[in-house]
Amino acid sequence: MALNPPGKFYTQRTFDELRSRRRRRRREVMAPVVKLAGVDEELQKILEANMDQVPARKRAREAFKGIQLQIDHILFKMPSEGVKVEESYEVNSRGLKIFSKSWLPATSHPKAMVYYCHGYGDTCTFFCEGIARKLVSSGYGVFAMDYPGFGLSEGLHCYIPSFDMLVDDVIEQYSKIKESPEFCTLPSFLFGQSLGGAVALKMHLKQPNAWDGAVLVAPMCKIADNMVPPWLLKQILIGVASFLPTIKLVPQKDLAEAAFRDVKYRELTAYNVIAYKDKPRLRTAVEMLKTTQEIEHRLEDVSLPLLILHGEADIVTDPSVSKALYEKARSSDKKLNLYKDACHSLLEGEPDEMIIQVFNDIISWLDEHCIKNTSQ
Repeated sequence: MALNPPGKFYTQRTFDELRSRRRRRRREVMAPVVKLAGVDEELQKILEANMDQVPARKRAREAFKGIQLQIDHILFKMPSEGVKVEESYEVNSRGLKIFSKSWLPATSHPKAMVYYCHGYGDTCTFFCEGIARKLVSSGYGVFAMDYPGFGLSEGLHCYIPSFDMLVDDVIEQYSKIKESPEFCTLPSFLFGQSLGGAVALKMHLKQPNAWDGAVLVAPMCKIADNMVPPWLLKQILIGVASFLPTIKLVPQKDLAEAAFRDVKYRELTAYNVIAYKDKPRLRTAVEMLKTTQEIEHRLEDVSLPLLILHGEADIVTDPSVSKALYEKARSSDKKLNLYKDACHSLLEGEPDEMIIQVFNDIISWLDEHCIKNTSQ
């Protein structure tokens, strides 16, 4: 037990001042909170809470769930009729409570299953809702989960101590569903967006024969150079990460501004209330960097059927590495779609006509590969 220095006594006022300083420091490192239109003072307080731990994220999601579904975005206008939706929590083998969600056709059996891997800082409870509904309306079943520390899953918010461990957690969760009697005979496709594209590729590299194909939307095979700190600063941050792994210190540009071309849709990202909006944690940034370097060196090992979709104007993940993936992947069944003038968030941040085009390309490819699988 630490003792007071000789002659120094701590009064209640001293403790109050220390607590006040700690609260100020916490506020300083938190991302600025946006004031949402039409939100009362009580809801705003929930929004302004520290989201580092999952109870605060659960409260925010519950409070804003109804508001989110009413925002003026094409994804939230996808038909919900005929869609059976279930949410669940399950403790995984590492003892973490994981949130997952499923969307299935209500009156028919799905023709294939799509396993969704979300992007950096994201959750499967916001934009994923519209993506899943669209896929279900075309006859597919969709499963999604929040990675540990993301969204409604247990863990420090947006902290990735090991990317390999995160991938193993996703494999564990999806393997149980994929191998269940209800779905084990159906074609199984991975669907990865941004960081989720890296998750999907790592899953395939760990399980080369487990999946019937992958849809990769702006996959994080390489972080664009303008999003990475200068070399010297990067080396310093890598060193500091070994003893301050969870600190939010990595410089970062506004991701919504960089990823969303449509200004109206960019503003709506504020309603994704449990998305991580602070600076990246040191270990998380290092793990993402290591993962992209590994994937970049293993493009030739990718052997499953691939649909790669990337905006030519993407300044978050590098479209040139998607081109390299297409050229170097061992798979003979691969397709690359590049979209002129489109940015990073192809399904969330583009004008409606582009979002519809990308959806049509994805569903057309899935339909074609379902026929291939059932005819074999």
